[in-house]
Amino acid sequence: MEFIKTDIPDVMIIKPRVFSDKRGYFFESYNHAKFLEKGFNHIFVQDNESKSQKGVLRGLHFQKPPFAQGKLVRVMKGAVLDVAVDIRKNSPYYGKWVSVVLTDKNKFMYWIPEGFAHGFVTLEDDTVFFYKCTQVYNKESEGSILWNDPDINIKWDIDNPILSDKDINAPLFKDFISPFKY
Repeated sequence: MEFIKTDIPDVMIIKPRVFSDKRGYFFESYNHAKFLEKGFNHIFVQDNESKSQKGVLRGLHFQKPPFAQGKLVRVMKGAVLDVAVDIRKNSPYYGKWVSVVLTDKNKFMYWIPEGFAHGFVTLEDDTVFFYKCTQVYNKESEGSILWNDPDINIKWDIDNPILSDKDINAPLFKDFISPFKY
């Protein structure tokens, strides 16, 4: 596995080693010892999966402490543009974002630690998105920021995404009070 730092060093792209032949392919999607070698001492306690049609945008979501989640995300079928936004007070990257295209072909994974808002837009129909979480879901702790916030200015490359009511009505970043410390 190759661990690649993004422009926000706490967010990582993980490239697995894929073995392909005429039968198909095989790769390790997670190996605790290899992650420990890279300083990841997180324990995953919940796995989630979603299926979406092309043009669905989910995010920007996070959970507040004490239920804040780190997420290891990947695409099992299809493709997404995946985005992480730093929402940690006093971080030199506060309000900045990084993104990566995750596909069933490149098999990349994306590590999004606690203190980041997370979202993705599907680039293909029937995209299956999978993620491991370091904390269980807690409805009272969920938070969101408007996906197309002008201060964050994410380049989603989509004009009219399919959104949930929660995502349509999410607050602006300028009105956001971060519960996370850097």
